[in-house]
Amino acid sequence: MTVVATAGPIADAIAAGELPGRVWLYSNYHCNLACSYCLTESSPRSERRQLTPELMLGVAGEAAALGFTGLGVTGGEPMLLAWLPDTIASMAEHLPVVVLTNGTLFVGDRIKRARPLARDGVAVQISLDSHLSDVNDMARGPDNFAKVVEAVPQLIALGVRVRIATTTAGPLDDPALEPLKELVLSLGVAPEDHLVRPIVRRGRADERGLGVAAVARDIPSELTITADGAYWGSFGPTVRAGRLDTDLLITRTVLPLSVPANALLSAVRGLPPGNDANLGIR
Repeated sequence: MTVVATAGPIADAIAAGELPGRVWLYSNYHCNLACSYCLTESSPRSERRQLTPELMLGVAGEAAALGFTGLGVTGGEPMLLAWLPDTIASMAEHLPVVVLTNGTLFVGDRIKRARPLARDGVAVQISLDSHLSDVNDMARGPDNFAKVVEAVPQLIALGVRVRIATTTAGPLDDPALEPLKELVLSLGVAPEDHLVRPIVRRGRADERGLGVAAVARDIPSELTITADGAYWGSFGPTVRAGRLDTDLLITRTVLPLSVPANALLSAVRGLPPGNDANLGIR
């Protein structure tokens, strides 16, 4: 694994808690689902806005050199990109990577595609919102529940570290979530790898009046790379009514990574803490 820088403006800011340590990459915007609260209005018809493997690897290497401590890959549905698992494995040579997925593309023989992800430094985070299949599928799409509960144990059997992310419109400590937590545990996922977070009112959720409203300082200021530029936070590059939001755009430049990283640091330095911890946005 690449040696991560321990000194320099970005490394110092991360050590001091001024900047989060993770860099996010939106690998693409299209998806095989069309979830009701999707930040990016992703669907099979969405514009792809796709990153290249070369750019993603470049971001990974430069992130480590600047002093960032981790990487995240999201979409859209990243696993629609056939080259993505191998690219994730290569990125993990630089920094630990978590890749977000709906988990529906690992069923049947397609589980073999996940083999490159069975390595140290990689975690696969799969969305699952209810222990009731009809409730889960109402928000996420037909047969989503069945495909996820089939895929998770098989991924774990391959040696893949699996995390589960639950997005909820209710309180994060709602007792009604207990049956879901029990289900997740029964699938082989440790409690510390089960993340519960609120719907954020951006993208499709904003159009439907769902979730918590959040201003910039309520959104973790994680540097986020997209095909359209660099953003403040992974909740920043959202789409509403088919149009890309730019209210949290930091720079159009993504490489060298020092350009958006230093621009983000300048934007957050000296600002009061936001409300992301209280809202549970992560």
